[in-house]
Amino acid sequence: MQHAPLIIDVAGTELQPHDRRRLRDPLVGGVVLFARNFASRAQLIALCGSLKALRADLLITVDHEGGRVQRFRSDGFTPLPPMAALGRLWQRDAMRAVQCAAACGFVLGAELRACGIDLSFAPVLDLDWGRSQVIGARALHADARVVALLAQALIGGMQGAGLAHCAKHFPGHGWALADSHVAAPRDARGLRALREADAAPYGWLRHTLRAVMPAHVVYGRVDAMPAGFSTRWLRDELRERLGFTGAIFSDDLNMQAARALVADDAERVQRALHAGCDLALLCNLSPLDGGIALDRVLRRLHAMPGTGDGAVSESRRRALLAQSPPLEWDVLMHDAAYRAALDDLI
Repeated sequence: MQHAPLIIDVAGTELQPHDRRRLRDPLVGGVVLFARNFASRAQLIALCGSLKALRADLLITVDHEGGRVQRFRSDGFTPLPPMAALGRLWQRDAMRAVQCAAACGFVLGAELRACGIDLSFAPVLDLDWGRSQVIGARALHADARVVALLAQALIGGMQGAGLAHCAKHFPGHGWALADSHVAAPRDARGLRALREADAAPYGWLRHTLRAVMPAHVVYGRVDAMPAGFSTRWLRDELRERLGFTGAIFSDDLNMQAARALVADDAERVQRALHAGCDLALLCNLSPLDGGIALDRVLRRLHAMPGTGDGAVSESRRRALLAQSPPLEWDVLMHDAAYRAALDDLI
């Protein structure tokens, strides 16, 4: 089976000829959408429709967590609370927090599915150590047990709406101070401390999680490589010790923490795949000079041995595609389950 490991972006609110050409490339398996791809709900639905018309097997993804990481915020989309609000609610009423987390997941999932999106890169499983500004209120709680329980409810809501999920950032980004978008963060704690705290939710949820994204963080006492480029983390810890069998997405390989490892875009993709990622995110290249850097990456990858191999990885990618057509938005607005979930939001 041909493996389509690349997840790329498109420049604007509708597909251009160069977008269509790249998206037909057999190494491309999906698209990640950003706020720049959204002008209105009708336009987003049309964009997703054109993506699926081009290739029905394209995986359409987005970073849509709630709080400050919510790509679509207007024209009917429900503003979702930051995940830390669920953790604060847990302190007052644990079961109400679980109920609200499931409702958040359902509303998030139902609205994205109604526009034709397959997967959101959520929930965040990072612990709130009170240190990381890039994580901050995106974290559910400081206690790994609470994070796991609330995340399980969020995932249940998303799955109930037909949307796939991706938990992040394995084994945990909450302790590292630097922001991997602009720097190369490090975490000096040992393996035992990481297993007992930050990585613990991944073990508890291993039968629930369908996809995981590793952190662009170096845990120097475990491996000199960032987790997303580390066989020690991806194969030994996540696959072997924790028994995770779903898809592994790299974090964006255009982030500074990844670029600091190796300058060449195609080589970063190869290194992530060889370390154990099934899918490689390469973002924000399409708007630059018509995406010539992205074209160069595709040419280089086609010339590299092994990039298109991987029947197991391809089956994991396809398993994340939505299994049923989305409800039309107007139908969703009258759906009893959706309206009940809106009532249960914070």
